[in-house]
Amino acid sequence: MEIEIVKCECCGLKEDCTLEYINGVRANFEGKWLCGLCSEAVRDEVMRGNKKKPYGSMEEAVKAHMSFCGKFGSNPAVRVADAMRQMLRRRSGDLPSHQPSSKKLGRSATISQRCI
Repeated sequence: MEIEIVKCECCGLKEDCTLEYINGVRANFEGKWLCGLCSEAVRDEVMRGNKKKPYGSMEEAVKAHMSFCGKFGSNPAVRVADAMRQMLRRRSGDLPSHQPSSKKLGRSATISQRCI
């Protein structure tokens, strides 16, 4: 089984994948390789369509998502991965939790306020 490093053509995220997987993804997305996050975003856009601009084809949805990713200076997939890493570190005790105590919030605090 041969492994290659492949770069998402939307967000630039690099992944190690088998050639079979790479070819399968490219077959689904007009010859472009997309990471898992971008491929799900494109599939979702094709399935539900956008009310202002419905995409009739996969090619149009891929182009629109590539344009969306190009507007950001940083990679959205990396930001998601960083947030997940921080969450796991907090759970494992590697990072201090920055949650305020319930005494500071009072009894009427909502769950979302505690999680922030």
